[in-house]
Amino acid sequence: MTDFSLEAQPRTVTGKKVGQLRRNGLVPMTVYGPKTQPVNLQVAYRPLEILLSKAGGTNLIDINADGKTYTVLVREVQRDVITRKMIHIDLFALDLTAKLKTDIPVRYVGESPAVQAKQGVLITGPSSLHVELLPSALMEYIEIDIASLKTVGAAIFVGDLKLGEGIAILNDPEELLARVSQTSAARSEVDEAMEEAGSVEPEVISKGKAEEEDF
Repeated sequence: MTDFSLEAQPRTVTGKKVGQLRRNGLVPMTVYGPKTQPVNLQVAYRPLEILLSKAGGTNLIDINADGKTYTVLVREVQRDVITRKMIHIDLFALDLTAKLKTDIPVRYVGESPAVQAKQGVLITGPSSLHVELLPSALMEYIEIDIASLKTVGAAIFVGDLKLGEGIAILNDPEELLARVSQTSAARSEVDEAMEEAGSVEPEVISKGKAEEEDF
């Protein structure tokens, strides 16, 4: 049993006739998966809207319909291009014993001491990571604590993350997640100092015996 569940009803109306369902406050949905033949269902709009706002796209949802329970992930939400109202939902029924590949959002937490001290600015990488894991190990987001970034140049890469046994991150291990970079003002000061140093002509020290002067 998951933390999120929804009651649905079997749907016999298909094609263009589903417009009447929508006018009656219902949303057509289809459940399908590797071990589930496509099942047409319908659900009340408001309960579905509330559920999706809480569950998002990475939490498992139990859909109860006609005496059966389908443990699913939201695969696609189709919306009207003008009103933005939901017009159809595709749900992927999971095989709970098989690993799946999915994208999980990244959430940066904590404070970087270097950034707090205004020694540098925080540069962040991808907003999600591609992972492979069992459905039971799905998480709402992946936390990345930036408190370890204590100096300018300090960085966190994908390969630094440990999400637990049986969870594999499929991104390149060398992909950057977070780094403290030097501020533009600090870079300007360094550039100016280098320019000034370069503008000073080096002293030429002659070697060997000096030429005799003519009298």
